[in-house]
Amino acid sequence: MAEFGFNEQHQNEVINYMRFARSKRVLRLKTIDSCFEELKDSRLVEETFTVDEVKEMLDGLQAVVRGEVEMELINTAHTNVLLLRQLFSQAEKFYLRLQSDISELENRDLLEQVAEFEKTDFKTPDKKNQETSKPKLAPLNEGGVSELLNKEIARLQEDNYKLKARLRTLESQAMSALDERSKAERALKDLQKVQGEQQLAARSQEIGSLEDTVAALRDDYERSLSANSVSQKSLQENLISAKHDLLRVQEQLSLAEKELDKKFQQTAAYRNMKEILTKKNEQIKEIRKRLQRYEPSE
Repeated sequence: MAEFGFNEQHQNEVINYMRFARSKRVLRLKTIDSCFEELKDSRLVEETFTVDEVKEMLDGLQAVVRGEVEMELINTAHTNVLLLRQLFSQAEKFYLRLQSDISELENRDLLEQVAEFEKTDFKTPDKKNQETSKPKLAPLNEGGVSELLNKEIARLQEDNYKLKARLRTLESQAMSALDERSKAERALKDLQKVQGEQQLAARSQEIGSLEDTVAALRDDYERSLSANSVSQKSLQENLISAKHDLLRVQEQLSLAEKELDKKFQQTAAYRNMKEILTKKNEQIKEIRKRLQRYEPSE
């Protein structure tokens, strides 16, 4: 197995697997042989057979052999999956990721080498391998595994050193940022203090200006109020005078209306109209009396 690059431990594992596969293969071949023997013993008892009988026997034999071969192929595939499971589980314990090349499974050269190994080395296994009773796969602490682990540890240590250096740089930057922040806060407080004093002076000046404006407005209001009082008194006097004039005009108008009515009553047209109205009223009274005589009593 030198051409495969196996060490002694792995070579023994391969030999054990090939022994297991050969035993399963021999057992399945014996089963197929028994199918043919059973057909010979149970069906080939006559000297002549028809075509239909031969066809029926071959179809039955084909179905049995097909089932046995298919079962063996399926079982072999499942067995290989379980073997790969053991290998992958062992690799994952060391955080390794195994890869396979499916195309190499049909490499004729490698298949011939395996067949040659089965013919030669497999027939004369080492005594040490014979004494081993079903060894289990176990992690090895030598060769490539240790080297991979050492490389992984070195890489992790390097990453850790880089992270620590990065952390120190960040801490330094953070301290600088804090110092700058403290300086900025102090400068801001000083600026706010100066601005506060300036704003206080400006507000004091503004308040004084507003007080002067309020005093001027108060004086204007008092002067306006005094002028309004004089004007209001004058208006009240004018209003009283106007009311007297209005009463006088109304009285004169009432007298004029009375005189006009008196003059109108003294005209001929008024007297004629009054006589006519008087006659009409007497006629209406006379008609009502007549109507009352002709109306039935209730």
